[in-house]
Amino acid sequence: MTPEEIAKLPYRPCVGLMLMNAEGKIFVGQRNDRHKDAWQMPQGGVDKGEDPRDASLRELWEETGVTADLVEVVAETDGWLPYDLPHEIVPNIWKGRYRGQKQKWFLLRFTGSDDQINIATDHPEFTRWKWQDPGKLIEEIVPFKRTVYQQVVDAFADYLS
Repeated sequence: MTPEEIAKLPYRPCVGLMLMNAEGKIFVGQRNDRHKDAWQMPQGGVDKGEDPRDASLRELWEETGVTADLVEVVAETDGWLPYDLPHEIVPNIWKGRYRGQKQKWFLLRFTGSDDQINIATDHPEFTRWKWQDPGKLIEEIVPFKRTVYQQVVDAFADYLS
């Protein structure tokens, strides 16, 4: 695909989840489809007709095993935050139908315990996970998502310690 063809593609609607524990640290998972470190927060597509908040709780459960009763929705971004995929991977993801994603982000306070997190789900997204200090979050994220992650950190800054 040419850069011009990619630029004409739409963004895939998606939700992102900043899951914060009682110490103010953020859940990140090591992606299972990468050969080198590529950490990210949980995220996933919004199904047709699905409310973004409902999608966020569904994606949280699908990727971490954390159920809705173990979180409090603290905040959400005002709008959708887009990011473009690197051109070379656009044809290989989502059948080449999207140039990237536009994400609605939710800040969730985790009220459970670490043993209630289970990344060994039906369709695992992560090989391992950890709690990360918000100030170190951006440096470990896959480079093409860093700008949107910085926007998320900035949007939720008042809630992060």
